[in-house]
This record gives sequence, C-alpha cells and structure tokens, in this order.
Amino acid sequence: MKNEKNHILIADDEKEIRDILKLLLEGEGYEVLAVADGRAVIEAASPEIDLYILDVNMPELTGFMAAMELRKTTDAPIIFLTAYSGEMDKVMGFSAGADDYVVKPFSNMELLMRVKAILRRSVQATGDGAVRGDAQVGATVGNNTSGEMRNQILFGDLILDLDNQSVLRGDVVISLTGTEFKILELLVSHKKKVYSLDNIYQSIWGEDAVADSAIMVHIKNIRKKIGDDSRNPRYIKTAWGKGYYVE
Repeated sequence: MKNEKNHILIADDEKEIRDILKLLLEGEGYEVLAVADGRAVIEAASPEIDLYILDVNMPELTGFMAAMELRKTTDAPIIFLTAYSGEMDKVMGFSAGADDYVVKPFSNMELLMRVKAILRRSVQATGDGAVRGDAQVGATVGNNTSGEMRNQILFGDLILDLDNQSVLRGDVVISLTGTEFKILELLVSHKKKVYSLDNIYQSIWGEDAVADSAIMVHIKNIRKKIGDDSRNPRYIKTAWGKGYYVE
C-alpha cells in the first residue's frame, strides 16, 4: 500500500542536476527516484509515481517522447525542466502532455513552489459540497455502494466527478490530465463567462501566461478527448478575439 509521501521521478542526463534535484526534493519530504534518460523513465513508470520531472534533451528517448508514452497509461502530472525557452518549445511540451514547463536556469524556490502547486492541484477533490459558479452540482450516490456522497457537475451528456477528478459519458471514463480537468471544471463552473487565455492561465497556474499557445493546446486536447468539433463545438465555445466559454 502506498505511503503518505508523494513519489517523484526525475529524469536528466546530467548527474549533477539529478543529484541537486534529488537532494532538494528529498529535503522537502518527497520520495525521489532519479534516472538518466527517457527510456529509463518508461521502464520506471508506475502507479506509485505522483509527479514526473523530465528534462527535454535526453538520450534514448527525449523528454517529449517519454511524456507521450507516459500519457498512454497515466494522468500523473508532468513538469518539463529544460533550457529550451521558445514559445514553440513550450507548445510542443504542452502538446506532449505536460502540466508545467520550467526553464533552466531556475531557482530552487521556484521549482519547489511549482511542484507543491501541481501536487496540490492533482490531489482528488475532498468533496466540500459547495456549489461552484452557476453550474449544476449534484451530491449523488450513483453507483457508489458504500453510500458515500459524491460531488458532480452535470454538463450536457458529460458528468464531471469532482471527487475523483474524472469525466464520464454514461459508463465511459474520459481520461483528462489534471490540468485539462481543471480547465474544463473552471469553464463549466462559470457558464457563459468568457475566459481569456490569460484568465485561464492565471486561474490554473496562479501566474501570468507563459504563452497563449499553451492554453490553446490544452483546449484542443480537451475538445479532442470529449469529442468536440472545434469548427462547430458543442461544449467549449470560442469567443473570437476574447477567449473560451461554455453555455
């Protein structure tokens, strides 16, 4: 059974960086596994891992390639730690399934703050029963035979399960990353409110946007997963020149 410590896997082909990150994160109480290349990431991947921190330029498999492989089997958050700071590099990172993108050189405090924020966001909702925005929130038993109440947002033929941070269509679970779920929850919880790209980024990351394209990539991924046609969307609407909203 998994213990209470968060498990983090870090991958970087520079031993000095691996050692520094391992020392830094273990000092904060995390269980840390360090590997040297993208292939080792895939081999070490496990349901026990709560967060992956990946360098981009690694042998065997790049960080981007490793992330795409991870996304086939896990929704655990991924942070890219890299010297590549261009907007297109960030777009590629988010397209590969990243939840955050930290550019080298970085401060230890900045990295720790991002790690804590992402782990906090990825923790399953506690089910406080609060009504969010003007969305329809139901505390329902559903198929839960234990009788435990669950918080759900009904949105068309979709159900956002806030306790399990999952999206369902009937009995089918639609797999979203933690960041994708938070974006969809934000929009659905405030129907008809238009969120600009900056608004969305600030709401999810708590800081100014690193690149407008990052949010656009996340929206594209969400639409694809929930079966939304970007040219004639049912769920996530585009307010041209302004942002995104749902009805």
